[in-house]
Amino acid sequence: MPTKSVKVSGICILGSDMRLIYSTSQIDKLSSLPLEQRQQALGKACQRLKQPETFLLNIIKLAILIPFFALLVNAPEKPVNALWAAGLLLLFPLLVRPLQLGMAEKYIKLPN
Repeated sequence: MPTKSVKVSGICILGSDMRLIYSTSQIDKLSSLPLEQRQQALGKACQRLKQPETFLLNIIKLAILIPFFALLVNAPEKPVNALWAAGLLLLFPLLVRPLQLGMAEKYIKLPN
């Protein structure tokens, strides 16, 4: 059965409108530019994100950080919680940054 795309305020949650990008060199528009120019273009593109997109990113960040701190508070009682907290902290850059790059990809304008 094919998966359906769910659009929320112009953001495609599942589907081809947004993809996970782990490196700036994976963005076709920026692949020929040096790293410094890619970072500048991405910074400007991230500033152009619409409010629902930034809201979604902030909700995802909170969904990772709140359990991290909850596990960290209980770490003295159960040391295993510190390992779970470290795992959640590793999830943060592996999930949030690729989503941010995928959302910002459509707002990239090449420098002249």
